[in-house]
Amino acid sequence: MDALVAAARAAGVEDERVLSAIAAVPRSEFVPGERVALANLDAPIPIPHEQVTTQPSLVARMVEALALEGEERVLEVGTGYGWQTALLARLARDVFSVERFADLAETARAGLAACRNVHVVVGDGSRGLPERAPFDAIIISAAYPDVPDPLANQLAEGGRLVQPLGFGGAEDVVLFEKRGGELHRVRSVSGAHFVRLYGRHGFR
Repeated sequence: MDALVAAARAAGVEDERVLSAIAAVPRSEFVPGERVALANLDAPIPIPHEQVTTQPSLVARMVEALALEGEERVLEVGTGYGWQTALLARLARDVFSVERFADLAETARAGLAACRNVHVVVGDGSRGLPERAPFDAIIISAAYPDVPDPLANQLAEGGRLVQPLGFGGAEDVVLFEKRGGELHRVRSVSGAHFVRLYGRHGFR
């Protein structure tokens, strides 16, 4: 894990809680078996359905931007194999994660079995989880040019949301904060390459 902690530090991550979570959660448990040898590299890893895991140092930057203190309810859109989910589970009170592919969700659930505060749901991430809202923080691991209205609506007042803005392939990962019932752009977190966000409120 030291290699991924070092990569996160090199990317500018300073939150010690985030760095400790990275050190504590073996990425090797959240990648396809045939790619375990790549787990400690700071690079995306292909998973089924033409998806990829997010580069670990970018995960660290996105999670750090949420400024989690431990009591938050977090919505994650795009579970994948669940490594980012496992990090969030160590940093927040409850994590609700939506994955559109049932087999990926099942794999993630198996890896996250020890995380009692994680709930993985198969569904349309662009709709969020209105029945579980509001959320103190939302992290979206797929690209769309705008924040989908349901996700903006499900963010609590004062909450923070991180999303890659773009059309899939060259994104600006942006941190937003909700104030006065509206999303306000706080800053750019990073440039990145993400798969597209598909769904009723995303790409069709």
